[in-house]
Amino acid sequence: MSRRKGLSHEEKRTKIMELFYEKKDFFQLKELEKLGPKEKGVISQSVKDVVQSLVDDGMIDTDKIGTSVYFWAFPSKALSTRTKKIEELRARLQDSNKRLKTAQTKLEEAKVGREEGEDREEVLERLAELEAKKNELLGDIQKYRDCDPEVLNEMKSGILVARDAANRWTDNLFSVKTWCKNKFFIEESVINKQFGIPEDLDYL
Repeated sequence: MSRRKGLSHEEKRTKIMELFYEKKDFFQLKELEKLGPKEKGVISQSVKDVVQSLVDDGMIDTDKIGTSVYFWAFPSKALSTRTKKIEELRARLQDSNKRLKTAQTKLEEAKVGREEGEDREEVLERLAELEAKKNELLGDIQKYRDCDPEVLNEMKSGILVARDAANRWTDNLFSVKTWCKNKFFIEESVINKQFGIPEDLDYL
């Protein structure tokens, strides 16, 4: 003899809702845990979770009165909820249809001038050839970029700026060496050795 298959979560939800609609009354959780197994075959251990899921979905109302928590659900509210849901879905469907129509119109407009044909195929092939040639020429330009007069001029300007900066620092270094010699009576060779300054240091 095969064991009876248990109810799925959705089936339990349906059974509990049937219980509320049939009784049309207010219940505490303990009462539902007794009525669930007895009248709808929903085991008492799962009644709490099922009721909470229905509360979360707005299908069952709940309120605390004093120290007790009550649950209720009436067919009239269910009808109102379903009617509202249907209206929302219809509005979404209408909006989706509008967007679909707009997209179809834009698609048809985009197709103009792109009709399939021999001419179009030839033009696309020619376009691909020209793009390949363009990429090849850009590669050549990049290879010979170092010979570009503008690039050479930029390099020359950079060299002049670097030379002026080097001479400025060389001048500063000579000034500091002179000050040290006069202040501390130190030989220039000693200063050079102490600070790693080349003996042949000079302006560029």
